[in-house]
Amino acid sequence: MAVNPNEDTEFNDALRKHGILPPREPTPPSPSPPPSPTLSEKIDDLSDSELKDLGEDMNDEETGRLIEKMRRQRIAEIQRQAKKARFGRVYPIGRDDYTREVTEASKEDEEGDTEGKGTGVVCFLYKDGIPRSDRTFEHIRNLARRYPRTKFVSIVGDKCIPNLPDSRIPMLIVYKKGQIINQIIAWAADKERRLEELEAILMLCGAIIPELPSAEEKHKDDKGSDAEDEDDDDDDGPSSRMKSRVTMTNKSSKNVRRQEEDSDSDFDL
Repeated sequence: MAVNPNEDTEFNDALRKHGILPPREPTPPSPSPPPSPTLSEKIDDLSDSELKDLGEDMNDEETGRLIEKMRRQRIAEIQRQAKKARFGRVYPIGRDDYTREVTEASKEDEEGDTEGKGTGVVCFLYKDGIPRSDRTFEHIRNLARRYPRTKFVSIVGDKCIPNLPDSRIPMLIVYKKGQIINQIIAWAADKERRLEELEAILMLCGAIIPELPSAEEKHKDDKGSDAEDEDDDDDDGPSSRMKSRVTMTNKSSKNVRRQEEDSDSDFDL
């Protein structure tokens, strides 16, 4: 009868003792159980009303008070972010509005800001019917929704700068603290440009500030599948997205600087 060396029998143990069978491989240790979720993690997915009901139903008064405190902190953070999200769309302006809506607006600080950071204002000069201008306008609209702390305004190019040639459309003039901090002329005239390239340039000059995900958003991202997490890291993670856009910008900004050097930037605004 054939001997199965993998069986756990006294006969096999005797054979191993005399060196006839090789020693059994040690049984791998059982994986440690995952740590219990914290109270914060347990309530992350609860709505405000559910959180309030949970706190009221708690028999443990101390836990109930802790839940209520966390609920109030969540509300305060939402209100704080809402105050910062002052804009969120592209505002059309006229030439007479320029000083008030652009230059002066860039001097305004956010509520609670004691450092005098000012506000990033991006003035987009466009002309309908020029394909690169139309595409860039879509990018500007997307960026305005994505970065509601930055003010985006739009104006027809030759209504802002008289006799502005179509060759310099679209143009972006970026302000902060009452000063021009960047000027982009004939964007995408050399080749088609992606939204991420323009986004990176505006990040580098300080017109837009990338927002880190809140603890709640991060927790929800962590609960996704491995494949989804990998896609998020490549496409949506603030750090990886920032690095990729900065890399692209190092190339595209050379073209922007060259266009600025070749252009007559002293426009009468």
